[in-house]
This record gives sequence, C-alpha cells and structure tokens, in this order.
Amino acid sequence: MILMPRALPRQITGPVVSVLARVGVTPNMLTVAQLIGGVIAGAIIASGELLIGGIVLLLSAALDAFDGTLARTTGKVTRFGGVFDSTIDRMFEGAILGGILYYYLDLGAKTESMLVFVTMVGSLCVSYVRARAEVEGVSLYDGIFTRVVRLLFITAGLVITDLLEPILWLLAVATVATAFHRLYATWLKLKDTPPGERP
Repeated sequence: MILMPRALPRQITGPVVSVLARVGVTPNMLTVAQLIGGVIAGAIIASGELLIGGIVLLLSAALDAFDGTLARTTGKVTRFGGVFDSTIDRMFEGAILGGILYYYLDLGAKTESMLVFVTMVGSLCVSYVRARAEVEGVSLYDGIFTRVVRLLFITAGLVITDLLEPILWLLAVATVATAFHRLYATWLKLKDTPPGERP
C-alpha cells in the first residue's frame, strides 16, 4: 500500500495562510481562483504555448495547497466546502487535459489524442473509486498516481516539451492501474464486511 503526501508542511502553508486570512481571502475564493487559472492554462496550452501553459498550471495548482488550511485556520470548514473543493479539482484537471487534447487534435495527432482521453478517463476513475469507497466507510488514499502527482508529471511534460508524449503514455497506463489498485484496496477492506455494516 503506497500513500502520498496530501498537503504541504505547516511550515510552508502557515505563514501564507496567515497573510491571506488577514486580508480577508476566503477558502472558496482560492478554490475559484484555482479553477480560473486552470481554464486559462488550458486555453494557453490549446493555443500551442506549452511552456507558458505549464507555468500557469503550476501557479494555479499551488492555490489548492492553501484553501483547506485557510478554512481550518479561519474556522470556515463546512461539509459543502469539501464537496466544492473536490469538484473544482476535477474541473481543473479536466481543463488542463482538455487543453492538451485540443492541442493534439489541432495537430492531427491521433495517438497522442487517445492517450489524453485515456488519461482523462483514468483520472476520473481514480477519484470516483475513492468517493464511492468513502460512501461505504472506507478512507482511501492508495496509489502512486494521485492528482498531485499527475499534475506534476503533466507540468514537467509541458515545460520540457520532448517529454510530453512519453509522460502521456505513462499517465494513460498509470491512472488506469491506480484506479484498479484502489478497487483492489477497497475490496480487501470490504470483502469480509456484511452489507449494511461499516468496515
């Protein structure tokens, strides 16, 4: 079972969050700003400016490291906030992959376009298995290619253009593998649990 870090250390987020709280920034503001940045990055990538798109992607994705901490620091943690944040995360990743897909479709690159499509499906499945497992009472963070890791690889591929196609091959395989890994981990936790009971 492989677990990846889910958040930056407090030594990094603490000072930034303190400043944000003092100037009146709310967690939802950061979440929406992240999505806007993702859409802009996707549009830039679609236009063929991969390096600039990768930089905007990285800067926008960094906002996700602070919204949860800001919510806890300011006492604005809500049940809806978690749903909202997770939904925007999916939209953000979709905007980035959509930009890459458009870029390759415009070039007539069928293989690369299909790799992006498989990566999109795999990414959605990784998130869905976790969400569905949590409904059954299973906390699930298994897998190497979680959202943060996927975005880091995509950023590397955009900044170092020659790496983008190999990275897409890796992501296409690894996202689907991670989804099945999570399914297996969920099965292990639920296989001896009778229907209606929590593990």
